[in-house]
Amino acid sequence: MAFDLPDLPYAYDALAPYMSAETLEFHHDKHHQAYVTNGNKLLEGSGLENASLEEVVKQSFGNNAGLFNNAGQHYNHIHFWNWMKPNGGGDKLPGSLEGKINEDLGGFGAFRDAFCQAGATQFGSGWCWLALKDGKLAVTKTPNGENPLVNGEVPLLGCDVWEHSYYIDYRNARPKYLEAFVDHLINWEYVESLYQASV
Repeated sequence: MAFDLPDLPYAYDALAPYMSAETLEFHHDKHHQAYVTNGNKLLEGSGLENASLEEVVKQSFGNNAGLFNNAGQHYNHIHFWNWMKPNGGGDKLPGSLEGKINEDLGGFGAFRDAFCQAGATQFGSGWCWLALKDGKLAVTKTPNGENPLVNGEVPLLGCDVWEHSYYIDYRNARPKYLEAFVDHLINWEYVESLYQASV
């Protein structure tokens, strides 16, 4: 299946002041578009032309670095745009997800600390995640375009800590960007939908 750039589910300025229109225009229209364009070129002749995006990510990992990098980032960003919404974030979570976070991670505050710490301590480019593995929630981090799929986990929430995701708005203050993401941007209903689909 060819990769296609999805439209943003909100206006470019909808996430301000926590993520600016300028950041979204560069991040979506330039960076994500490049993953789509390059991914489609690398998909040709790979033997994975008819595979789902998830299968392309999993099967190219460790076997076709160029294709994996672009397919992984395409997958990550399709979800990243949906992991955010205007007036999102905070600790008002859907009930089943809140219960699971309390059970597995010790509550929202502990999740917030662990998620922000994972993102802040990811050296160089990468992502921090809330993922489901063997029925348990875990906070993890990955380098570059890797995601929990390659570790047999289900990604439920991810935050992009590549510099292009925050440098226009936060300069080098990555921790402040992560705090703003958790406190003001997360679309918990989308996270809940992914959780419900995985249990």
